[in-house]
Order: sequence, then structure tokens, then C-alpha cells
Amino acid sequence: MNPPQGFGFQRVYTDDRSLDEAMAVEDGDVTLVPKGYHPVAATHGYDLYYLNVMAGPKRIWKFHNAAEHEWLLKA
Repeated sequence: MNPPQGFGFQRVYTDDRSLDEAMAVEDGDVTLVPKGYHPVAATHGYDLYYLNVMAGPKRIWKFHNAAEHEWLLKA
């Protein structure tokens, strides 16, 4: 976070909502994303750097957007 006293929000969820968690994140926090979507946003006035790191024996990026938010790419 810049400046470091800021905060943001992250949601980790799947299409069927079997996983659906939202959390406040602060400078230096780490979140576990076992599957699904994981958008993150900073609060007004703060910059947030977000780094994805993959772990485990198989690391395969499978990117796709949540269907209900596809319209954002066409705006």
C-alpha cells in the first residue's frame, strides 16, 4: 500500500459460490486463493500493488473473466 496506512478489499469466490469470502487487506498482508476469482481494490487515495504467486507441483494459469462482469471490457 502506498502510503502504507491504507487498506483495500479482496473477494475470493467461485461461480457456484461454494467459496465466497471478502476481507479487508492492509500493507504486507497475504491471502490464500485456492481457486476461483480474486479481485482486489484499493480505497480512494491509496495505491495497491498486488502480486500473484503460484505454488504446488502443477502451475497452470487458467484465465477467464466472470461472465457477469464481461461488459466492463466492452465499455
